[in-house]
Amino acid sequence: MLAGVSSDYYTRLEQGREQHPSQQTLEAVARALRLDDEAVAHLCRIVTPAARRTGRAPRVERVAPHLRRLLDTWSETPAFVLGTALDLLACNRLASALYADFARADNLLRMTFLDPVARRFYRDWDRAARSTVTTLRRAAGAGPDDPRLSEIVGELSVRSDHFCTLWAHHDARTRTQEAKLFHHSEVGDLELHYESFTINSARTQQLVVYQAEPGTPSADALTLLGSLRAGPEPTRNAEPGAVRD
Repeated sequence: MLAGVSSDYYTRLEQGREQHPSQQTLEAVARALRLDDEAVAHLCRIVTPAARRTGRAPRVERVAPHLRRLLDTWSETPAFVLGTALDLLACNRLASALYADFARADNLLRMTFLDPVARRFYRDWDRAARSTVTTLRRAAGAGPDDPRLSEIVGELSVRSDHFCTLWAHHDARTRTQEAKLFHHSEVGDLELHYESFTINSARTQQLVVYQAEPGTPSADALTLLGSLRAGPEPTRNAEPGAVRD
């Protein structure tokens, strides 16, 4: 009633049987649901994705060599590149050290929901889990037919009830900066602020950089972690064929 459409038409929208709603209808539904600007943008991405890629064979997602070299120059800052499905495509030495407690530091979703270490590593696991799922939800809205996204969502849906619950919420509100609370087995508690940047040369990838507030115990802990892992180490990349988009 509020959107000015029939209950039958609205039901078809919810069930996905109405494939081509008009922009006017979308705007009316958004107003009725009192969606904010970010939610409206997500709605439009879901209904009218920029490019359908059904049937496209998965391919290896690569990080540009110049970006890998840039990561290596940041010796005092954990930095890494995320792929569409939150695969860790490349990590500098300090980022690898930060995630060293995990059995496999290959995908943030698997690490968060499937590795028992996550409950200790993330001091606020519930918050970290929600943040990870909403980031994936936003990526899924931009590329709903991406085979790698389908693969990781399918795997987590089978193996994690917590993931299923959060995924069902359809929350797509993501942050590009906030504080993260960690506990590392070697250096203790860390409070790191992160910034996430879209890579213009690879729009499906994100550059993530962590920093500690200067003069804080977290800064000292990060310095200690770097010294414990001192020595030349090339940027870690995903195993060939393991990460696909």
